[in-house]
Formats: sequence, C-alpha cells, structure tokens
Amino acid sequence: MKVCIVGAGAIGGWIGTRLAVTGQCQVSAVARGAVLTALRTHGWRLQTSDGLLQAPAVATDRAQDLGPQDVVVLAVKGPALSAAVSSVAPLLGPDTRVLPAINGVPWWFCNGREEVGPAPLQSVDPDGKIASTIAFEHVLGCVVHASTSVSEPGLVVHKMGDGLVIGEPAGGLSARAQGIAELLTAAGFSVTHSADIRRDIWYKLWGNMTMNPVSAITGATADRVLADPLVRAFCSAVMNEAATIGARIGCPIEQAPEERHAMTARLGAFKTSMLQDAEAGRPLELDSIVGVVRELGERLGVATPNTDALLGLTRLFGQVHGIYPKT
Repeated sequence: MKVCIVGAGAIGGWIGTRLAVTGQCQVSAVARGAVLTALRTHGWRLQTSDGLLQAPAVATDRAQDLGPQDVVVLAVKGPALSAAVSSVAPLLGPDTRVLPAINGVPWWFCNGREEVGPAPLQSVDPDGKIASTIAFEHVLGCVVHASTSVSEPGLVVHKMGDGLVIGEPAGGLSARAQGIAELLTAAGFSVTHSADIRRDIWYKLWGNMTMNPVSAITGATADRVLADPLVRAFCSAVMNEAATIGARIGCPIEQAPEERHAMTARLGAFKTSMLQDAEAGRPLELDSIVGVVRELGERLGVATPNTDALLGLTRLFGQVHGIYPKT
C-alpha cells in the first residue's frame, strides 16, 4: 500500500513515522523548506517516552513525482489548507482515500445537509477549491486525539494520546474504512471505526473550541482557564451555543459543559495547540474552529453572541500580533 503524508508537521510526522517504522506500506511525504531537508537527511523521526523512532523517508516538494496513492493523509494547518490541495491532486487515483487529519470542521462536513444549504462553508473553503479538488467520494473522516509538537524541523515529539477515529463522511461502516483502521492499528494507534464520524468531529470541536482561543489570547494553560469561574462560565455559554447548532445538523451533544470541563481538568496544565501556535508566531487556526460555528449559526438562524465575542477577541488578538489576516 502506498501512503503519502501531505503536511509532515506535528500530526503528519507522528502518523508518517509510525507507519514507516512498521515497514508494512510505502510511506512518502510532500514537504517544503526545512522539513523537506530534514526528512531527506534524517528520515522520519518521532521522539516518544520510550525513545526515538526513526525510519527512512521518501520526500519531495513535487507531488507529481510520487503519482497516485492508496491513501493520502492530509495534515496541514487550516490557514494553509486551500493552498496545499494543489499538492493533493497529483496523488489522487480512482480509489485513493484521503484522510484529513486536521483541526476543526473540515470542508466536506455539510455535504448533503439541506438545512445548511449547498454553498461551501466560507470559513473553511471560501472559494470551493478544496471540494472541487478532492471529491467527496475520496474522503474518509478523521478525528485525532493526541498531543504532539515539533521540536525542530522534521523531529516530532509525542506528548500524550494515540487515538484516531475514522469513518465514512456519509455515515455507516465500510470495508475501506476498516482496512485503513487495521493499517493504523498495526502502526500502534488506538483506532475507532466510527459509524457517525460527523458527530465525533462536532464533539471534539465542542470540547476544544473554547480552550484553544481563550488560552491563545490569555497565554494561560488549560488548568488556569478552567480555574477562573468567570472564564469557565463564558466557555460554557459558547459551548451551549455550539450544542444547539449541533442538534440542528444531526450532531447532538449528550454532555453538559461542566462534564467536559471536568474531563479537560484531568489533563492538567497543558498548552493547547493554538496557544503553542500563538507563542511561536504561527497563523491561528481560528476559522475552522470558531468562525465555522458562527457561520453555521447564521445559516441556521441560531443566535451565537458568545461565540461571536470569542471570535472577535481572538481575531483581533491575531491581527495585532500578525498571525491572523486583517479584514
């Protein structure tokens, strides 16, 4: 089986290294700059609590050199996703499966949802480029439950979690999703083959759409965010709005915000991915995590005043610090 990683950063490098180490498939990467150089020089590298995992890597900045793949893992940050799809097109064959290991709501999420309408989600795929390049039939939904970071180009550090949830975007179980689940399980991931991947995606979004931006604009770790009763209540209000939207689009939330806060609190004083991006001066993945909730609320006629405030504050923070585009 031929597997290509597009976006060999923290998540892409984590997945790529574990797959390459097994030797059960041909793993390649489309990368650029220092990451491409590192992959060519050192191969795949993943620092774990048990030591360094390393394997030879085939890496290029020309996707057309690799040809059609069986699986493409798309692990690009949201702000770079639209530009990255040009690297995906040459990798697609009739039966290629595309696994978007990305944060937030993916471009395909509302495909076929009449209550949302046929127009692309402007916060995720404003010109429809992603959907027109990667047909819905190629996609397998994916949710990542892990914490990883990059200590230097091409060297990923695994912190905690090894969960991957995959499933058919249209719902139900399938042989092709099961095949990918088995491949990933053999590589050491804890994989769930979901019959309702949209609901899994929305549940993760509901749980982290407040922690990420609030931590970014305050600089606080998750434990401090939850320890402040006013901030905690604000987060709960945002989550209640997202839960109302979720119920309207077939993704009901069965927990109360306080239950989710208790789960997050057990993880301790960790830095969210958005806080890490802010500290490193990287673009904020705000649109696919918060902006999309506001957009869906507008389309459905659901008021989202708390989500609007969160989006506005984080957007302004990002613009002031040069890590979110000015409107």
